[in-house]
Amino acid sequence: MQVWPAIDLRNGHCVRLQQGDYARETIFDADPVNAARRLLESGAPRLHIVDLDGARDGVALNRDPVRQIVSETQLPCQVGGGIRDEAAITTWIEAGVSRLVIGTRGIRDPKWFREMCHKYPGKLVLGIDARDGKLATDGWQTSEGREAVDLALELDDEPLAAFLFTDIATDGMLAGPNLAATRSLCEKVRSPVLASGGVTTVDDIAQLKLAGAAGCIIGRALYEERISVKDALLAAGDL
Repeated sequence: MQVWPAIDLRNGHCVRLQQGDYARETIFDADPVNAARRLLESGAPRLHIVDLDGARDGVALNRDPVRQIVSETQLPCQVGGGIRDEAAITTWIEAGVSRLVIGTRGIRDPKWFREMCHKYPGKLVLGIDARDGKLATDGWQTSEGREAVDLALELDDEPLAAFLFTDIATDGMLAGPNLAATRSLCEKVRSPVLASGGVTTVDDIAQLKLAGAAGCIIGRALYEERISVKDALLAAGDL
């Protein structure tokens, strides 16, 4: 199972939110490039980067630090937040980003997402952000009223890289992931599933692996030193 250390950007800083609430923000580093360097030095094999401003406002607002992280670390980077047209896809691919996470546009316009998957096979991850099983968009500010699993089943046969399933209730809370929901999704789809939200301990990682997850996103737990990159990789067998 792959481990994806996370760097969330807001106003140019490396931050973490609790349950997607922009009013419950913790700044972990004023310079996200420094955060990326530390993760690289600690053995991170890849990075998951989110432009929180872009996710909420629909336009990438932290382009420069993302570009610098990709350039300086030379790690495979998965980037999300504000990617809502093909121009944004091509811009990030040209900048050296390995994979792109698309949430809001993919949820609201599955036909467009299908077309992009076929045009950029293996490059796109569908961000399935759910609150009580229902899809959320616009940086988790809007509820779509649709079951997350239904959309996953609808798009499971497309040449996407993975589904990124985030349980909003557990995100940033350091209380463990939603194992039941993750296991249920993994059992129903053939595409790889990345799990996000609440991953805190080596046991969380081991349980997600048993649940069938192909990868997990780890953020706050790394910054608060609840778990190390090395221990996360060992628990996931990602060596």
